[in-house]
Amino acid sequence: CAQLSNGIQQIQCIKQIMPLVKKMDQNSACDPMVKACLDILGETYFSLGMKNPLKKVLASSLNGLPEQFMTLAVQSFVCCLGEELKTTDVYLYRKVLDNLASCMEDFSLGTIALNILFSVLTFLQFLQKSLLDIQEENRKNNGNRIVQTQLMHDLLIAIKVSMMFVQKLQENIQGSLWKHHESFVWQSMCSLLKSSTNFLTDATLLQTVQTTSGLAVILFTKAMYEPVEELPSLISDLLLGSVKHAGVPVWFVNNCGTLCTEELSDSVLLFLCHGALAMLEWKNGSMGENGEQLLLDIASVLLSLSSELKESSMATSLSRILAIWTNSALAALVSASPNLKIKLNGNSDVIGKLLEYIYTHWEHPLDAVRHQTKLIFKNLLQIHRTTITGFNEKSDPFFARLIKHLLSLEWHVKGKYASLGCLVECVGTENILQLDRTIPVQILDVMNDQSLAPYASDLLETMFTNHKTHFTLSFKDSTWIDQWHDIWVSPLLVILCEGNHDQTTYIIDYYLPKLLKCSPDSLSYMIRILQASADANQGSRSTRGALGALMACLRTARAHGHLELSNIMSSGLVSTECIKQGLVHQHNQVCIDALGLLCETHRSTEIVSMEEMQLIQFFMMYNLNSQSPSVRQQIGSLLRKLFCRIQESSQVLYKLEKNKTKQELLENSTERHPLGILQQYKDFMSSVCDRLFEVLFPGSSHPTRFSALTILGSIAEIFSVPKGQAQVFQLDQEIDSTRVRTLIQCFTSTFEEVKVLAFGLLMKIRDVALNLQGSENLDLLFQAAMDLSTSTKPYDCVTASYLLNFLVHHEGLQRICLGKRVEHNPQMDEDTSVSTVEKNTLSVIKLLLVSVEEEIFQAKKSLLQAAASFPMYGRVHCITGVLQQLPFNNLTLITEWKEMVARLILMSYRLSAVVSPVVQSSSPEGLIPMDSDSESVGRLQMILHEIQPQDTNDYFMQAKILKEHCKVEPEKLSDHRPVENICTEMRGKERQTCDVTAQMVLVCCWRSMKEVSLLLGTLCKLLPSQATSEPSDGLITVEQVKNIGDYFKHHLLQSRHRGAFELAYAGFVQLTEMLSRCNSESLCKMPEQWLSCVLEEIKSCDPSSTLCATRRSAGIPFYIQALLASEPKKSKTDLLKMTMKELMSLAAPLNESSSVIPQVHALNILRALFRDTRLGENIMPYVADGIQAAILGFTSPVWAVRNSSTLLFSALITRIFGVKRGKDENAKKNRMTGREFFSRFPSLYPFLLKQLEVVTNTLNSEAEELKIHPSLFLLLLILGRLYPSPMDGTYSALSMAPFIPFIIRCGHSPVYRSREMSGRALVPFVTVNEVPHTVVSLLEGLPDSTSPCIRQNNVHGTLLQVFHLLQSYLESKQLVSSDFQQGLGDIITCIRTKLWLAKRPNPCLVTRAAILDVLVMLSTHLGKFQKQEMQLLGFWEEMNRVISDSELMSGIPYSSAVPGLIQYLQSITKLVISLLSVTAGPDIQSSSSPVAKKIAKPPLSVVHLLHCEFHEVRLLALEAILLWLKQINSKQIAEEGGGVLCLLIDLEGTLLTVALKEKNLQCFCKMLEILYTMDLRNVLLKTECSIKMNANELLTWSLNTVDISNSTEVQSIALKFASKLVIHLFQNHQQISEEVLKKWVQLIDYFCGDEQQTEMLLAAAEVLKSITSFILTNEKLILGLTDTLTMWKCVVLLLQNEDLVVRDAAAEVIQVAQSERKSSKGTGMIVNAPMALDLAFAILCELLQRWGEIRAGVPILLEWLLGDSDLKRDSETSAPEEDDYLFDKGEVNFWAEELTHVRQLSKHLLQLISMTHLTLPDDRDLNRLSRIALDQAQLVGHLLRALPPTPEFSKTAEFTRLAIQNERISVCLKILNLLKSDDTCKNENLEK
Repeated sequence: CAQLSNGIQQIQCIKQIMPLVKKMDQNSACDPMVKACLDILGETYFSLGMKNPLKKVLASSLNGLPEQFMTLAVQSFVCCLGEELKTTDVYLYRKVLDNLASCMEDFSLGTIALNILFSVLTFLQFLQKSLLDIQEENRKNNGNRIVQTQLMHDLLIAIKVSMMFVQKLQENIQGSLWKHHESFVWQSMCSLLKSSTNFLTDATLLQTVQTTSGLAVILFTKAMYEPVEELPSLISDLLLGSVKHAGVPVWFVNNCGTLCTEELSDSVLLFLCHGALAMLEWKNGSMGENGEQLLLDIASVLLSLSSELKESSMATSLSRILAIWTNSALAALVSASPNLKIKLNGNSDVIGKLLEYIYTHWEHPLDAVRHQTKLIFKNLLQIHRTTITGFNEKSDPFFARLIKHLLSLEWHVKGKYASLGCLVECVGTENILQLDRTIPVQILDVMNDQSLAPYASDLLETMFTNHKTHFTLSFKDSTWIDQWHDIWVSPLLVILCEGNHDQTTYIIDYYLPKLLKCSPDSLSYMIRILQASADANQGSRSTRGALGALMACLRTARAHGHLELSNIMSSGLVSTECIKQGLVHQHNQVCIDALGLLCETHRSTEIVSMEEMQLIQFFMMYNLNSQSPSVRQQIGSLLRKLFCRIQESSQVLYKLEKNKTKQELLENSTERHPLGILQQYKDFMSSVCDRLFEVLFPGSSHPTRFSALTILGSIAEIFSVPKGQAQVFQLDQEIDSTRVRTLIQCFTSTFEEVKVLAFGLLMKIRDVALNLQGSENLDLLFQAAMDLSTSTKPYDCVTASYLLNFLVHHEGLQRICLGKRVEHNPQMDEDTSVSTVEKNTLSVIKLLLVSVEEEIFQAKKSLLQAAASFPMYGRVHCITGVLQQLPFNNLTLITEWKEMVARLILMSYRLSAVVSPVVQSSSPEGLIPMDSDSESVGRLQMILHEIQPQDTNDYFMQAKILKEHCKVEPEKLSDHRPVENICTEMRGKERQTCDVTAQMVLVCCWRSMKEVSLLLGTLCKLLPSQATSEPSDGLITVEQVKNIGDYFKHHLLQSRHRGAFELAYAGFVQLTEMLSRCNSESLCKMPEQWLSCVLEEIKSCDPSSTLCATRRSAGIPFYIQALLASEPKKSKTDLLKMTMKELMSLAAPLNESSSVIPQVHALNILRALFRDTRLGENIMPYVADGIQAAILGFTSPVWAVRNSSTLLFSALITRIFGVKRGKDENAKKNRMTGREFFSRFPSLYPFLLKQLEVVTNTLNSEAEELKIHPSLFLLLLILGRLYPSPMDGTYSALSMAPFIPFIIRCGHSPVYRSREMSGRALVPFVTVNEVPHTVVSLLEGLPDSTSPCIRQNNVHGTLLQVFHLLQSYLESKQLVSSDFQQGLGDIITCIRTKLWLAKRPNPCLVTRAAILDVLVMLSTHLGKFQKQEMQLLGFWEEMNRVISDSELMSGIPYSSAVPGLIQYLQSITKLVISLLSVTAGPDIQSSSSPVAKKIAKPPLSVVHLLHCEFHEVRLLALEAILLWLKQINSKQIAEEGGGVLCLLIDLEGTLLTVALKEKNLQCFCKMLEILYTMDLRNVLLKTECSIKMNANELLTWSLNTVDISNSTEVQSIALKFASKLVIHLFQNHQQISEEVLKKWVQLIDYFCGDEQQTEMLLAAAEVLKSITSFILTNEKLILGLTDTLTMWKCVVLLLQNEDLVVRDAAAEVIQVAQSERKSSKGTGMIVNAPMALDLAFAILCELLQRWGEIRAGVPILLEWLLGDSDLKRDSETSAPEEDDYLFDKGEVNFWAEELTHVRQLSKHLLQLISMTHLTLPDDRDLNRLSRIALDQAQLVGHLLRALPPTPEFSKTAEFTRLAIQNERISVCLKILNLLKSDDTCKNENLEK
C-alpha cells in the first residue's frame, strides 16, 4: 500500500487490511510485523494533508481496531505525535496544527493518546510556542502582504486547535487534577489565556483572528474560573468596565490585566460579547440570576456599539452578534424567571431599542446586515410570543401596533416586506387582509421596479401560502379555492394582460413560478379565463393582452414541470395557430414567451416533436432582426436550451436503438421510431443552419447578423463531437467555402460584437475553415489585413486584428511572412515541437513591428503626414490582438519572445514620445488652425512653444492652409519615403493630395497613446513576472515592469486628452492588478510608493508642477483610483485609509491662506473615489467628511473650488441615496428616513444643524441689504431627500424636530430657487398627522392687509411651504378618516381669512400666483367630493369673488414684462377652469339653495379665455377643452348629468374663427387637435356660418397648412385632420378635385420618407390606418391604381423604417387590412413588422387579382423590385466621400434589409404568376424594364470586375451595394423571362 501512488487504490487497499486484522487472534498481537504495520499507518496518517480522503478512511479504519491492538496503535501514534511536536520551523506549524486538529476530530483513539499526560504537557508547550512564534514572525514580515496573510491563517488555526484541545481536556480529565496553581498544565493554560488576550486587543491582526481570540478568552476563563456561579458577573463587569480588583483572582489579573484596567476599544467589546454568547451555556437557566443580568448587559453594550461601529466589516459582525443574542435570549427564556420575561416583553426597553436598530438597518446597503436584521426581527417576534404564552396572540396589542405601523409605511421601503412576512407567520394572512383587502394588488403594483420585485414576491409567497394553509384547515371541502383565486390569481391576470412591460416581466419571473408551485391546479383556472378573452384582447405594442398572458403562464408552467405541451395541444386547449400568433406578436416579450414555451422543459431529455420544430422554423423566419439587445440575448439562450434538448434526447434515442431487440422493433412499429426521430432531428438542424447562413447576405442588418452568429455559435458548441459518441448533427458537415467566406466577411461589420462572434465561430470550426483556404486566398487575406492595419479609419484596424488572429492558425502563414522579408531563424523550422500558432504569431508580430518602427521614424519627420497616410495605432492594435490569444504558459521559443518583448516595450516608448506632445498640450483638440488669420497663428505658436514637438518639418512653425500646401508639393511628400520601406507598396497615388484636419492629427495621436497603453498593459498581464530569486524563465523583468509603471504615471499625470488618459488608465489597472498578486517584495511595495509620491506632489503645489488642475484634474484621479482599487479586498485597506486621511485634510483646509490648487485636486480625486464601485463599502465611513468638505468648499470665494465641490457633492448624493432611475426629481425612490441617514452618518447631525443655523441667521437680519448664503441650496438638497418614518420611536436621540424651525426660516431667502427648495425640504420633516397644525400656523403667520411692512419674499416662501405640505397631505393614504376632514376644514377656514393676498390689494403678482396655486389645489381636491356641503359652497362663492376681482375680468393693465404676470395669469386661469368643471357638476346645477344658484353661473366662460390676448391663458384653456373632449369620448363622464358637455356647446365656431387668426404655434396645434377630436359633422355645420368656407375649401386650407408650416407637430396634426376630411367627403359622395387629391397623396408620400422625423412618420401611419378599409383594400379602386399603389408603397416603406415605434404603427395598417381580408374569421392578428411586410406583399398580390389589375400592377411591382438607384452616379460620388469625414455616418438605416423585402416580394410575385398563368409577351412597359435591367446587369458586372482583389475589405460599402443590386437584377430578370415566355416554357421554368 505504501508503494502505490494512486490515491484511490490506496484507499481500497486499506479497506482490505482491516478485516484481516480483525481475524487475527490474541497471540499475534505481539507480532513485530503488526507493530511495524501500525507504525507505517501512523506515519502515513500524519503525512497526509487536511483534505485528503485517505486520511478519513485511515481514521475510521483505526477507530475500528479490536481491543488488543488498541494500546499498540496508541503507542505508535504517541511516538509520531511526539516527533511532530518537535517541529521548529514556523512555516511548517500549519501542517502540525492541522494534524492535531484531525486527531481530535477523527479519533476516540486520538483523544486517548492526548490524554496521556506526557502528551498533554508537550502539547500545551507546543501550542504556547506556536502562538508566540507566529506572532513574532508576523512582526518581522510587516509589509509583505502575501506572507502576512498566510501567517494570519496559521495563527487562526493555532487558536482554534488550542480551543478544541481545552474543550476535550475538560470532557476527559475529571477532577481538578490540573487546577493546582503550581502544576505545569495550569501554567500553560495561563500562558494560552495571556496570548489570547494579546491577540484580542491587537488591532493589526485580521478581524477573524480577533473574533476567535474573543471566543478563546471566554472559553479559557470559563475552564479555569471558580466558583462557576460568579463567572457571569465577572464578564458583566468586564463589559461594563467596572471590575473591582478585590474580588478577582490574581491569575486573572496577571493574564488579562489589560481587559480589567484599560478602557476597552469598541471592537474588543464586540468580540467579548460574541465570546460570551457563544461559549456560555444559556439553556435551562444554569447560570441563574447573574446569567440573566449578563444577557441584558450584553444587549445594552451591543446596542450602544451600534451607533459607534460604522466600518462595513464591523457593522456586519455586530448585526450577526445581535442575531446570536436573540437566539440566546430565546434559549434563556425557556426556563427564565418572570423578571426576565417582563424585561424582554415586546413593550420593554430592550426590545424597543432593538426595534430601533432594525428600522435603522433594514435598508442598509450591505446584504449581510439586511439579512441579519430580518433574523433579529423574526426572533424578536418569537421572544415576545414566548413572554406572553397563554394569551391570544392574534389580538396582542404589540403585534397590532407593529402591523399598523408597517402598513402605514410607503411600499418603496425594502425593510417593510421582510418584516411583514415575519408578522404574517405570527398572526396569519387573514388578520392582515381584514385591515386592508387591497394589499395583494398594492404589492403587485410595486413589482414594476426590479429592485423591489424579489422582496415583494417573497412577501406575497409567504402570504398566499399562509392563506392557503388557513383555508385548508378551516374548510373541509374545496369550496374555498374560488375565494383564494379571487384574492391571489385574478389581480395577477389583470396585470399580465394590461400591465406595463417591466411590471409583467418581473411578475412572471418572480411571482408566477411561486404561485404555481403553491397551487399547480390554478393553472387550468388561468388558462380557462385567458382563453376566453384571447381573441378579443390580443394585446398591442405596449401590453401583452390575454394572448401574451396565456403564453407567459404556459411557458412558466411547462418550464417548472406543471404541464406537458403535447397534452394541451392534443386536447385542443391551446392550438398551434395560437402559439403561432404568439411567435410573431408585436410585443417582444410575448414572442419570447411563446418561444420559451417551445424551448424550455422540465426534463432535459424530452423528445422534440415535429410541431415544435415547425413552429421554431416559423419563428426564425421573422424574428432574427430584433433591435433590442435583451430580446436577441433571450432568443439565443432559449434556442440553446432547445439544441441541448435535441442533443441529450438524441443520446437517449441512440441508447434505446442499441438496446432494442428485433422483437421489440416489430411490436412498437406504430410509435415514433427512434431512427425516424433522429433523421427528423438531423433535417431540422440542417434547415436551421441553412436559414442562419442565408440571413448573412450582403447588407443584412447588425441585429440579424448578431442573432444568426450567436445561434450558430451555440450549435457549434453543443454538437461538438466527444470521442466515441454518435452525434445526431455536426456543423462541420454544413460548411463549404462560400460559407467560410461569408463568415470572414462578417469581420468587416462596423459592430465589434459581430466580429467577436464571427471569430469565435470560425475558431470552433477552425479545422474545416482553414482547410478550405487555398494558398492564393490566404495571400490575399493576409495582404488585406496588412492594408487595413494602417488605414486612417479607426475601425479598420480592428478588422485587421481579427483577420490576423484567424490567419495565425493557418500552416501556410509563415511562408507568406517570410516573403515579406522578416529576418528568419532557421532553427524554428527544424524544431517540430513549436506549435504553428506560436511560430506564426512570432512572425506576424515581427512583420508588424518592422513596419511600425519604420513608420515611427517617418512620423518623427512629419506627424501630419503620418496622420494622413499611416497612423501607427492600427499596427500596435494588431500586435496587442495577436498577443492576447497566445498560450503563454507553454511557449517554446523563450529567447525569441524575450527579445520580442524588449523590442515591443522600446517601440511603445518611442511611439509615445512622438505623439504625446499633442495629447499633453493645453489644447489637444485644436492643434492645427484651419484658417490663416493672424490671431490663430499666434495661438498656435504659443501652443507649439509649450509642447516643443519632435516635428522637424516647417509644417508647424509656419501656419499655412494645408490644402494648398499639399496640392503644390506632392513630390516633396514622396521624397520622405525610403524606397525599401515595405509600407510604400500599399499606397496608391491618390492618397498624396489628402487634406489633414486637426481632428485627424488628434485621432492619430490619442489612439496611438491608447494602443500603447493597452499593449503595455497586456504585456504586464499576460507575461508571468519572474521573481528576482528564481532563474529567469519569465519573459519580462522586474526592471521592465517598474519602467512601465513610471511610463503610466508620467502619462496619467500629464495627458490632457480624455481619450488618452482614460485608456492609459485601462492599461495601468492591468499593471496594478498584477502587482498586487505578484510575490516579489519590491514590486508589491510599488503602489504604496507611487501613491505617497503623487500625494506629496499634490500637497506641495509647486509652481513648476505639470499636474493638470483643469479638466477635473485630468488623469490624476484615475491614477489614484487604479492604485487603491488594486488593494486586496480582504486586507485592512491601509492605503485607502492613508489616502482618504490626506485628501480630507486637503479638501477642507483649516486655514484660508493655503493654496487653492491642492484643494481642487483633492476634491476631484475624492469625487472619483466615491464614484468607484470597486471600493464599495470601504469608502462609506468617509462619506460624512466628504459632505462636510463639499458644503464648506461651496462657500469658497474661488470658482474652481466651488465647481469641484459641486461635482463632489453630486457624487456623494448618488453614493448615499442610490442612482436616480426615473426622470422625477422628487421621486420617493432615492430617499431615506432621517433616522437611517443620521444613524449612518452621525457626525452630519450637528454639522447640518449648525450650518442651517448660520444660514438662517443671515436671512433674518432686518437689514435691507441682501445676504445670499451659497451653501443653503446644498443643505436643502440633502434635507429634501430625507423623510420621517412612522417607525420613529421615542428612543432616537437624532430627532428631526430641531430642523423644522430652521427650514421654515429658509423660506425667507431672497433667492427664488432656495424658497422653492425649502418648501420641498419641509415636507419630509412634518409627519402626516402634524400637517394641518403646521399649515394653519404658517398661514396665521402671513400678514393682514393692514400690516405696515410686508416682506413679499417671506410671504412667498411661506405660501410655497403651505403648497407643498398640502400637496403631500392630499396625496397621503389617510383620506377617509374623520381627523383628515376636520384638519382640512381648519385649513380652509384659516385660508379664507388671508384671501386678500389673492386680490388686487396685494400688489405683488408672484405671491398672488402662489396663493392662487394653493386655492387651485384645494378646489381640484374638493371638486372630487360627490356631495357639496354648505361650508364648501361658501368656499366656492369666495372663489367666484376672487375671479370676479381679477384682471382677467376687467382687462389686463400691465405689459407682459411685469415680473410674475404670466405666472399669475396661468394660476388664475387654472382656478377658473377648476371652478368651471366643479360648477358644471350635477350637484350644483340641480341644487335649489340660493348660494348654489349664485355659484352655478360662473363669472367667466371658456370662450372668454379663448379670446384672451395672452397665449399662455389660451393654451391652458385649450388643454382643458381637449381633456374634457377625451373624457366625453371615453365615456368617463355619465351622460345623464350633462356635466362638462354643457361647457362645450357651440365651441366649434369660436374655435374655427380663432384658429384662422392664431399666431402662436402651440395654441394653433392644440386647436387643430381639438378640431380633429371633435365630431366632423358638427364642425362642418359651423364652417359655413362662422368662417364662410365649404368643406372643400377647409380641406385645401388644411393641406396648405401642412405645406407652409415649419413645425412638425402642426404638419402632422393638419395632415390627420385633412385625411379625416377626405374620408368624410368620400363617404358622403361629395366631389374632391383631382389636384387636391394628388396633393394629398404626395404629402402622405413625402411624410413617409426615411429621413423624416418620427412624429411625421407616425402621423402618416395613423392616416394610412384610417384609410385602409376605405381606400387601400376597397373592392373598387377609388384613387386609381397608381395612387393606391403609391399608398401601399408608403406602407412598405414605413414597415422598414429604422424606428420600431413607426414599424409597429405601420403593422397596424396590415392588421386592419387582414381583418378585411379574413372578414369571415374575425379580427386580424397583431404581428411584428417583418411578418407584416410579408403579409403586405401577399395582400397586395391578392388585391391586384380582386381589382383585375394584374397586367397593369405587375410591372409597377417589378419596378419596386429593381429599385431606382442610378449606379453610375452612386459609384462616382461614393469614392471621394469615404475619405472626407472620419466619423460622419450620414443617413443610414441600420434596420432595413433590402434583400429581405426583395426576396419576399419576388416570392409573392412568382406565386401570383404561377397561380394566374400570366404572360405579357410584348408589353411595352416590360420591354422597357428588361432593357433597363440588362443594362444594369452589364454595368454591375463591369463595376464588380473593376474592384481591387479583396473588395469586401478595402471597399466594403461599394462591394455590398453592388452585391445587393446584382441580386435585385437577377431576380427581376428571372421574372421578366417568365412573363415573356409562352405557356410551355413557363411551366418548365417554374419547375426548374
